[in-house]
Amino acid sequence: MRLMIVGLMLFVTVNTFAQGLLPSWNEGPSKQAVLSFIEKTTTQGSPDFVPVAQRIAVFDNDGTLWSEQPIYVQLAFTMDRVKALAPQHPEWKTTQPFQSVLENDLKGVLASGHKGLFELIAATHAGVDHETFRNTVEAWLKTARHPRTGRPYTEMVYQPMLELLAYLETRGYKTYIVSGGGIEFMRPWTEMVYGIPPERVIGSSIKTKFEIVAGQPQLIGLPELQFIDDGKNKPIAIQERIGRRPVMAFGNSDGDREMLWWTSAGQGPRFGMLIRHTDDVREVAYDRQSSIGRLDQALDMAPEKGWVVVDMKRDWKEIFPPKK
Repeated sequence: MRLMIVGLMLFVTVNTFAQGLLPSWNEGPSKQAVLSFIEKTTTQGSPDFVPVAQRIAVFDNDGTLWSEQPIYVQLAFTMDRVKALAPQHPEWKTTQPFQSVLENDLKGVLASGHKGLFELIAATHAGVDHETFRNTVEAWLKTARHPRTGRPYTEMVYQPMLELLAYLETRGYKTYIVSGGGIEFMRPWTEMVYGIPPERVIGSSIKTKFEIVAGQPQLIGLPELQFIDDGKNKPIAIQERIGRRPVMAFGNSDGDREMLWWTSAGQGPRFGMLIRHTDDVREVAYDRQSSIGRLDQALDMAPEKGWVVVDMKRDWKEIFPPKK
């Protein structure tokens, strides 16, 4: 009887306050599911109560928290850096994939595959100290604009997810980014945009060396890959960096499948959510056939694993924040 009363109280509480929470979400099963889960895991006396220390929520970044179309934002940054550094490297005019970048041939860049993309990252991210790289990223974000909307990339974030991040923090959840994007590319701006500090950002990385330059210690990026934080590596990175299995996990692509799977396989209450890009008017509609952010295997697994699938077109009143 006590459990029935607690359950009824939770249902009434969520429905009473739902109108004022997550205002950019339309009323429906997706919004109800996430609010109900947060409520039952943070309410003393609930059979699904989760202690504060265990309230971990992990989020993919590209396609989950901000736009990844028509190309990943970090790739846009990398291509701009190639163009900026090109005068110092005349050989790039006839060397792929740099030639494709300089000729604005995006198909050629993508055709170079992982090997070519790493060559671009190594040429533009390595060889400088971390502070200099951070300053370069911050300066780029101040002037760079999304090719379709003309808005700063830091405004190409999903308003419904900003609201969710903020609400989770108020309920004692600690939010982390677990992304395939470069960790040093994300850290300069995640706290300003999402409220997630740099120590809670997990991503791909190149190797780093400690060096004394002009009598001062510096950390210098090397043109060597250290870790790709995608697919099966995401649970590994979470375990190594956080040391706790998350209670909630959010993603949008097959690269997030293992992270959601590992999260939902834990003991006690668990929650997984996939963001499905279905709105071809306010954003871009893509999933199974996309070369960027493909959502195929994870989408098939969602019903079996009990993951909530957000339909952008149906579930979100707004996609992006109001223009400043």
